[in-house]
Amino acid sequence: MRILTYSKRVFLTLTMFTLAYNIHAQDQNLTLNQDPKFEQLLNDKRKINTSINTNDTYKIQIFSGKSEEAKKALADFKRENSDIDGTIIFNTPNYKVLVGNFKTRIEAERNLAEIKKRYKSVFLIKPSK
Repeated sequence: MRILTYSKRVFLTLTMFTLAYNIHAQDQNLTLNQDPKFEQLLNDKRKINTSINTNDTYKIQIFSGKSEEAKKALADFKRENSDIDGTIIFNTPNYKVLVGNFKTRIEAERNLAEIKKRYKSVFLIKPSK
């Protein structure tokens, strides 16, 4: 290993500081031209995202099985309960029909009691985060 003399170390250090001082990589101004509809769409998306909060809500699973049967179960449920929203998710190997978007467990259990009267294998779930 080669040891630099004191004068060479000082010279290299000063050279590095001088070069680093003159670097101006982030000094440019950038002008962005975008369609005004983009901002409107972005604001609409933000509103929708704040209204959908699936991680903090309870849902009721009313069906688990094949795709066509899941679609039929969801259509039947929506026909009977237009005020409760529902969705189909795929969880290998079954399609599951989840209904409701209940903020509290008590509210979900009240609806569960009503839904149990019409569907046989129904249970309450809280989707994981």
